[in-house]
Amino acid sequence: MDNASARNMWGDYLDKHLEDAFVNAPKTIHFCDNEHDANECVNLVVNGIKKATSPSLLGLQLRNEPLPKIGDFMVITDWSGKAKCIVKTTAVKLKPYFSIDEEYAKKEGEGDKSLAYWKKTHWDYYQRELSEFNREPRESMIIVCQEFEKVYG
Repeated sequence: MDNASARNMWGDYLDKHLEDAFVNAPKTIHFCDNEHDANECVNLVVNGIKKATSPSLLGLQLRNEPLPKIGDFMVITDWSGKAKCIVKTTAVKLKPYFSIDEEYAKKEGEGDKSLAYWKKTHWDYYQRELSEFNREPRESMIIVCQEFEKVYG
């Protein structure tokens, strides 16, 4: 891990959870593509409200990022890179954008937790994300519905 804050938090976690000493080092991420949303989302995770994230499959493919797997750990940072918590992936489902439902939107925990809010904010994000690659989101695009639990922080 290049991020010293994340490396230190992972070390602190391992001191208390030796059973995870041989798992792969976690990915270090911040949510979103802007400071306000990234900091807001990590605070939602820290407070036990946000329990899912939803990258587009196309975005992962275009950035050559692997699909998340059940059991993967992630160190979540704020926008500036300060580690705030560690989460462990509990479920990964691939779903078309149009099939995201109210229950899943609530797991994301953002805004008013409604499906309408989820669809608006995520569509806007997918437009920005894919525009870098001269692509556009579609109702049929596949969303990686990654659920997690906070395990530290």
